[in-house]
Amino acid sequence: MTEAAMTTMSAPAPTGRFGEFGGRYVPESLIPACAALETAFREAWADPAFHEQLSRLRSQYAGRPTALTPAHNLSAQLGVTLLLKREDLAHTGSHKINNVLGQALLARRMGKSRLIAETGAGQHGVATATAAALFGLRATVYMGERDIARQRHNVFRMELLGAEVIPVTSGSRTLKDATNEAMRAWVAAVDEAHFCLGSVGGPHPYPWLVRELQRVIGEEARAQAPAVPDVVVACVGGGSNAAGTFAGFVDTPARLIGVEAAGGAAMTDGMPGVVHGYRSMVLQDAHGQVLEAESIAAGLDYPGVGPEHAHLGATGRAEYRTVTDDEVLDAVRRLARAEGIICALESAHAVAWVLRAAGTPDLPTGSAVLLTLSGRGDKDMATLAGEVR
Repeated sequence: MTEAAMTTMSAPAPTGRFGEFGGRYVPESLIPACAALETAFREAWADPAFHEQLSRLRSQYAGRPTALTPAHNLSAQLGVTLLLKREDLAHTGSHKINNVLGQALLARRMGKSRLIAETGAGQHGVATATAAALFGLRATVYMGERDIARQRHNVFRMELLGAEVIPVTSGSRTLKDATNEAMRAWVAAVDEAHFCLGSVGGPHPYPWLVRELQRVIGEEARAQAPAVPDVVVACVGGGSNAAGTFAGFVDTPARLIGVEAAGGAAMTDGMPGVVHGYRSMVLQDAHGQVLEAESIAAGLDYPGVGPEHAHLGATGRAEYRTVTDDEVLDAVRRLARAEGIICALESAHAVAWVLRAAGTPDLPTGSAVLLTLSGRGDKDMATLAGEVR
């Protein structure tokens, strides 16, 4: 990595772009809503009272800071020093609460009475329902019918918290289609509702806004680590946990590794294109039609990736790898039996890459690795029960 390739992951250009990626590709009716959200976020982010309230919620409600746990047994097996940033220990069981608490505060600041959200694995939906209950807001969560079937645990949690979960039956019935429907609902209810987007995609200012709300992961991890690690690794679907983690280390010599699902690897197999209001790397055919992604992890079953990841990849500051479903299942089992930690299938993608790469030129023996466990595996028990022995 050259010094020129370093970036501070600061605000995007005024056009909402990170290099050639990002922007705002939405219907004319949503341009004022995006502009109003950008203005509200800039004002809130410059307001010490907003930060004080968010910090208090993070510590007293979400349980931050989350632990940085040395994986002693797995480290001994692999010949590397592995540290786990434990977002699975945050309230609701994943990193999603970091983003949603901030967006719920913004929604209330903007006078909105309702949150609209999309979800794949259900963790963002649960976090949205949680924040809505806390702040007295209504919540509507769109979720693909296929994901509802494999994430029943989280559907029940959302409903118990008072959210309305709307099944999406179009397309592949997964996260891509849930996002389509959530954005359509936002168009129809923009005066009363805030679209609480769960990842670092979508039209400007969402990629920047969500990354800033997730930056707490990387900043905490950097302060907790005994030294700057050689490698920082996280799973990538849309890429919010990775963006938040990378933000804490982007100005250091650490290698940044994002790990995608082999069946949904926009950074590896995609081409520049537009999806859900932003330009990034997208899985598409020669005619520009968006392709379906496939992953055992519902949260990574998405054909695009956040535009800042596309920029980090294009500049060479971050590297992106893929792992298969079989490697992911093995990673869940090995981490559970070595460390007593059952992680989410999404997080297991990062673990799987470390298991495969350790001791090779890609991750030499003796390397220090910091890995973000973005969520816990409770939601995946039905899938794991049929696959892991």
